[in-house]
Amino acid sequence: MPSNQELCKAIAHRITTSPQKRITFAEYMDMVLYHPETGYYSTKALKLGKEGDFFTSVHLGADFGELLAVQFFQMWEVLGQPVPFSLVEMGAGQGLLALDILKYIKQQYPDFFDVLDYVIVEKSSVLREEQQQHLQEFSVRWLNLEEIPSQSVTGCFFSNELVDALPVHQFVLEEGRLQEIYVTTQEEGTGNREQGTGNREQSKMSLSTSTPALSFVEVADTPSTAKLEEYFELVEINISSYPDGYRSEVNLAALDWLSLVADRLQRGYVLTIDYGYSASRYYNPMRSQGTLQCYYNHQRHNDPYINIGRQDITAHVDFTTLERWGERCGLDKVGFTKQALFLMALGLGERIAALSYTDQPISQLLHRRDVLHQLLDPLGIGGFGVLVQAKGLTKQEAAQPLKGLSVPEQMQI
Repeated sequence: MPSNQELCKAIAHRITTSPQKRITFAEYMDMVLYHPETGYYSTKALKLGKEGDFFTSVHLGADFGELLAVQFFQMWEVLGQPVPFSLVEMGAGQGLLALDILKYIKQQYPDFFDVLDYVIVEKSSVLREEQQQHLQEFSVRWLNLEEIPSQSVTGCFFSNELVDALPVHQFVLEEGRLQEIYVTTQEEGTGNREQGTGNREQSKMSLSTSTPALSFVEVADTPSTAKLEEYFELVEINISSYPDGYRSEVNLAALDWLSLVADRLQRGYVLTIDYGYSASRYYNPMRSQGTLQCYYNHQRHNDPYINIGRQDITAHVDFTTLERWGERCGLDKVGFTKQALFLMALGLGERIAALSYTDQPISQLLHRRDVLHQLLDPLGIGGFGVLVQAKGLTKQEAAQPLKGLSVPEQMQI
């Protein structure tokens, strides 16, 4: 499928009206994904799962949401059963995870359900409408983070595969200096406007029938903000010692996001589930081209300049930064684990064992077993990171271990 021409025109207009006729890659990624009329999450957002470009744990059935509900219930108990207890889901996709969580809490924990305040933070108006359709039977509020009053939430902010889709700055090292990647336009056959970066092969796109074919190309120059250098000070990575040509990403948007979340939380938890690494693994000199990936019809590649507006763009999460920036914002690290261990500790192992005692047809039994095992796959979503942070807990509350962070009974010796 060709690129979204209206979106390409909007990006080109942003570039040509910018003072230096260029924008940061973070601005480009933000427009590609989140432009309110023509961005990916405004036009293809409803085509997720097996019929779309990618699927998440949610698309494997209700188990993921139900096990999260088990953890949320325990958080409520740890905090002394506050009324209300707010669950703030950030980036709720099609609303399927919320539906699974709310159904299970209503069925299994009616007292908890009665005091639950479920809030969804969703940037895409298209997805918000889809969520409202799926969640008609429940009392759910939709807000922006900015609309939530400071220090007003007692409960848990949580996200599943949100941070990886936040716009990232890209950089490259040239002669020992950190240079930022910018995106500009180039008429076909004219050559680069500026030197730098060892550009990837870019796709050509005709922005209209009356203009020359243009392509989006990359140039490298002085960073747009000192925050890029400060980022590496935060994670204690001496990036200037890396070899020339080393290229990767910095997710400054994640810091802004976490600052807002920490400010809105008065007492409770922040639960972040995503794929990523510690800073030392993320910025390993051997990973010299970063982690940026594009997803189109379940096919993965690394060219963000094709299928513009038609494909998802993500980058892995640096969990070290979330931990350390969280500390600066008043969030204490409770624990970090892998999704497979997290779900096993919450009861996924028991669900797998129970399959031996069901009288389902063999085809259904095998399908369900396959689904549950996909949640555990260490090379897939089972290898995702789960970070739990907390704020405002008493010493007694902080001393109570969360169930999802305990060692699963099946793995105890």
